[in-house]
Amino acid sequence: MKVRYPKMDFSKIRPHWAPHIEFVQRANASSTIPSYVEPYLVKVMLKAKAVLDPRETELHRGLAIFIKQEAQHCKQHNAFNERLRSSGYPELADHEAKLDADLTRFLETKSLKFNLAYADGFEAMGALGATMWFDAYNKYLEGADQDAVDLWRWHMAEEYEHREVAFKIYQKLYGKNDLLNGWLYRAYGFLFAIVHLIGYGKRVGAYLLGKDRERMSAAEREASIAREKEFAKTTGKKAIPELLKVLSPTYNPANTRAPEGVGPYLTQYETEPT
Repeated sequence: MKVRYPKMDFSKIRPHWAPHIEFVQRANASSTIPSYVEPYLVKVMLKAKAVLDPRETELHRGLAIFIKQEAQHCKQHNAFNERLRSSGYPELADHEAKLDADLTRFLETKSLKFNLAYADGFEAMGALGATMWFDAYNKYLEGADQDAVDLWRWHMAEEYEHREVAFKIYQKLYGKNDLLNGWLYRAYGFLFAIVHLIGYGKRVGAYLLGKDRERMSAAEREASIAREKEFAKTTGKKAIPELLKVLSPTYNPANTRAPEGVGPYLTQYETEPT
């Protein structure tokens, strides 16, 4: 794992940065998540660091890189999201505020065990995201603005790269070869994260598309709805079987196959910060 500091410019990015706007708006909705979940993850990991045995040097090293990578993800998505927020979607801020409030509540009222299980659940989704962005989404990226594609592929490639960190820390602190904690509670955290974050993404995506469809004719709306259904069906066939694997008692993210091109793609961003 490495910390990278990509230089990205979203000043000219369009809200509809690819021709398939139904895919784009779902991605745009998902882009608002890192603005809040990444700082949340950093806070969870700092709490874990405080109780993790100092002798676990490899875990501490991985945790430090994880935190720095997540901080960069937040920074870049915030810059991207500012363009979206200023492009005619006034209620987007209300959705974001609710997500922020949820994550703050988790930190303040729930145990470290819960927050680590939730974090691990999110990270499992992130590793799948690499497969989607380097494979399943290729046909939706034809004609896309490269700046948006680079943001997502860089982010998801790093999610794949650090996919083991949250899992290892959860297992070290709470798993201990215990079926109840090592598997069932971890699976609970994963399912909770899926319902919470995918539900959020669907609501925000529906809002963004709803605003777009206000400017469409009846025929255009019908075509848009059909494209949305096709996208959901196509991606669901790829994503659902992979997500179900996370529920297995033998699940280990170390065994997740790397999507083709992930490693070479990241090398272009391996420069020192300025």
